[in-house]
Amino acid sequence: MSKLWGSLHIVLDSIFSTIITNGITPGVFAVCTAVSLVSGLIIAFCHGLSGGSSKGFSVTVALLPAIVQVVIMLVNGNLGTGVAVAGAFSLVRFRSAPGSAKEILNIFTALAAGLAAGVGYIGVAVAFVVIICVTEAVYTLTGFGELPKNERSLKITIPEDLDYSDVFEDLFSKYTSSKQLKRVKTSGLGSLYQLTYTVKLKDIKKEKEFIDNIRCRNGNLEIVCNYCTVSNEEL
Repeated sequence: MSKLWGSLHIVLDSIFSTIITNGITPGVFAVCTAVSLVSGLIIAFCHGLSGGSSKGFSVTVALLPAIVQVVIMLVNGNLGTGVAVAGAFSLVRFRSAPGSAKEILNIFTALAAGLAAGVGYIGVAVAFVVIICVTEAVYTLTGFGELPKNERSLKITIPEDLDYSDVFEDLFSKYTSSKQLKRVKTSGLGSLYQLTYTVKLKDIKKEKEFIDNIRCRNGNLEIVCNYCTVSNEEL
């Protein structure tokens, strides 16, 4: 048993140790680049399964680890060049359109995989990508962090002479378990008010009945009831 554990320990040490010992050789460069490309492909594939993405973003994530890996190989051991490269990478965030939280997550995953491959830690790069992608897939499939399915964003337009403070209270008590007035906005040169609520429906099947009753109170003006979305998904 001790011999088996010793052999396993040696294998793990060899997998999670750097392959760059005597400088960058063609063989080492080819292995690191192959691992970077495979890592980027796994990350792009996982991102597409979990949330969907554009072709441009998928290609970017697939190639980003290889780019970072080459840069790290070139600046390895040179502190001044490393600082300059870090500054250049920091500018990318401010010269691109804001991305969603999941896109930023996968970009940083690709960067980390490229960094690991760039310093020769092939086993670390592969293990890291697999762990992150599997965990992301599990969180996505299990609905981790999702808003309740019965939560709605309700926008009601009312005439200016209608007191909105308690005109819908009985309807909210009947059809919702909770409600919160988020915003009041005037429109039509002050002749109309737009009320924005966040509500939780008691019974999703009675959503139409709820809206129809509101229409009878607001003079059949515009009503918008949609699923709540997180307004701060960008990082």
